[in-house]
Amino acid sequence: MSALPEQYQRYAAQGQRSIHPAAIELYEEADPIVLVPDPDNPQEYVRVRRSALVPATPTPPRDLAPQPLLDPTAQRLVGGGIGGGVLLWGGGQFLIGAGQLVSGLSGAGALLFFLALAGARAVVARPGGGTRVEVHNHNRGFGRSTTNL
Repeated sequence: MSALPEQYQRYAAQGQRSIHPAAIELYEEADPIVLVPDPDNPQEYVRVRRSALVPATPTPPRDLAPQPLLDPTAQRLVGGGIGGGVLLWGGGQFLIGAGQLVSGLSGAGALLFFLALAGARAVVARPGGGTRVEVHNHNRGFGRSTTNL
């Protein structure tokens, strides 16, 4: 036994033709032969009977409307994030203004409190109008003075 592959042998000798009645094919009995591009090499064509071809199914129509550049859901998410940030910034500005208002009111309240305290002290110091005192001081020469109440 040899390790070499077996040589090719033809089944029929060259030049002999089979004369079997089934081998004869009339033109009217056969399908027409069409040329189809070879799947392995598209530049070459292969002969195929028309009945062996699978009818091509029509492709469904495509939607050729232009698509948006960004996904609408992504646009809503970005818009919500920006809107939320602006809303919070505005809320912070409002709270800053409210804090300044309260600070100003507390400063004005402190001023009014101290004015009221000073007025009350003045009223408490002189009940009934108080006593009016006049002091007369007469200065004379050599450091002598006379004081009269």
